Amino acid sequence: MDQGHIAVRLLETADRCAHRPATRVRRGDAWVTRTFGDLASDARGLAAHLIDHGVRPGDRVALFSTNRPEWTVADLAILMIRGVVVPIYPTSTPDQVRHILADSGAVLLLAEGASEVGRVASVWGDLPELRAIVTLEPDAAEGSGGPAAPGTGTQDRPIVALRALLAEPVAEGSEAVDARLAEASADEIASLIYTSGTTGDPRGAMLTHRGFTFEFDSLDQFFTVSPDDHSLCFLPLSHALERAWTFFVLSHGCMNTYVPNAAQVAEMLVLAKPTLMVSVPRLYEKVMAAARGKVATSRVKKRIFGWALTVGARCQHAYRAGRRPSLLWRAQLPVADKLVLSSIRDAMGGPKAVMACGGAPLRPEIEEFFAACGMLVCQGYGLTEASPLVSFNAPDAFRFGTCGRVVAGGELTVGDGGEVLYRGPNVMAGYFGQPELTAESVDADGWLHTGDVGYIDPDGFLVITDRIKDLIVTSNGKNIAPAPIEGILLADPLFEHAVILGNNRPFLTLLVSPSMPQLEDLAKQLQIAWHDRKELRDNPKIVEELQRRVGVLTERLAHHEQIRDLRVLLEDFTLDNGLLTPTLKIRRREVEKRFKALIDDMYAKAAALKRANAS
Repeated sequence: MDQGHIAVRLLETADRCAHRPATRVRRGDAWVTRTFGDLASDARGLAAHLIDHGVRPGDRVALFSTNRPEWTVADLAILMIRGVVVPIYPTSTPDQVRHILADSGAVLLLAEGASEVGRVASVWGDLPELRAIVTLEPDAAEGSGGPAAPGTGTQDRPIVALRALLAEPVAEGSEAVDARLAEASADEIASLIYTSGTTGDPRGAMLTHRGFTFEFDSLDQFFTVSPDDHSLCFLPLSHALERAWTFFVLSHGCMNTYVPNAAQVAEMLVLAKPTLMVSVPRLYEKVMAAARGKVATSRVKKRIFGWALTVGARCQHAYRAGRRPSLLWRAQLPVADKLVLSSIRDAMGGPKAVMACGGAPLRPEIEEFFAACGMLVCQGYGLTEASPLVSFNAPDAFRFGTCGRVVAGGELTVGDGGEVLYRGPNVMAGYFGQPELTAESVDADGWLHTGDVGYIDPDGFLVITDRIKDLIVTSNGKNIAPAPIEGILLADPLFEHAVILGNNRPFLTLLVSPSMPQLEDLAKQLQIAWHDRKELRDNPKIVEELQRRVGVLTERLAHHEQIRDLRVLLEDFTLDNGLLTPTLKIRRREVEKRFKALIDDMYAKAAALKRANAS
């Protein structure tokens, strides 16, 4: 069997670690755990039924669910019979679901429950190739009424519960699964993961088995992971980052704890106490903001907090430089750890063998904050089209403010306009059914055009400065990268989200979503009475203070990077309202669309003021 095939790797681990825990999920007040032996057996059983229901090598099978152990069982089962897994984000709308299922030509869908089934049933008439839906929740099929409702043209296509499917007899069983797997190749397509380009509908990146297992081997050169480690799976498994990380964790015999609702991650970190985790910057930002918020109202607590971080930072800087800290700092460290640093580690679920970050740039002050607490956050960089890993920091090779060095076996260069280009075995095989788009993204020499702007420092560490599509070009012809400016602003805990505007405009403006607890504390400090938060948003003293803070934070920036005006938003940025991506990055275009009237008014008032001053 081909060792570069994901299913082969995972099944070998399952044989070796059969009695060790593989998957874990919280049900009520108890953990439900399944072993690697259970995982292999469950996946093999489902794989046999998929074959019996006509799934052939190369057929696309979609997965539409939140994180749960059954997600991985289904994933492994599909891969074992050389099918192609098509993940769908749990938050997807019916139109998004229709596009992915139709474009991929998925023949079967495994959906979590009634909500997912309902979204598919409403568009099933537009999906002639989708033969059936299998629900992971036992009662979802019953709740849907069995076959899809009359009028959809799907009366002959069943909706069946996974439990009922597995109870059916199969014609060939394990022998058919083994025969499929014996012919598996690492160069086959493992997954179609749909990702949005700069324009148009999402396109399916074809990722190979070799692309994923190549990354495992590269990570193994820098990180030591053993079956005694365990990970927390809370980013969507439909995203390439969590998917690849879960493959990596399970291939090492580690237990994976599934978090169906990412909003519960803070609670689950404490309950699960994982030694491994990969996250996006937002989690780390929230932990740091919460820690600062707890001491914000007390001058004494703020001084102790700052002192403890200074002690931790001095000691960690010395350790990273390969020397012992001075006796003065070493003597203070136990007290600093007891009063402050240990509580932050506890909030993250205790010590970590690997604590990684990807999906968006992590601000250096956050890296320094966690390092001072004795927790190294290894920031990396990648994109779906690279399966998704391009570069990463590691304990013996890291530099704050960078995305680390390129994966072993891969290559990095910088092309026209500062665009970062990557080449390696994990680059996608192309966009499914889109040869022209593929040629635009991967050139004839195999270089993947990432769409990100950055540079490689003299020691080989990659620094990403912004997305090409996010670059602002003012009407004065100035090119401005908004992300670094937004990062400067977010250093102030008052600012929850910040969106810089100014494309085709004469100057920069800002939409800022404040931290409500911080905003309320500010109102107390300014002695502002209020009954409704809208009163805070519109209060001249509040706006003046926000403008003052923005001015102080950005005073060293160039004149064309200065922010001339701002507006305060009280609407939350969430997945549900479409303002955040599944990896919690701001959907800049959606923000501009949602608040267009507010933005236009801001620039109109500035123009009117300019005319009044001129007259």
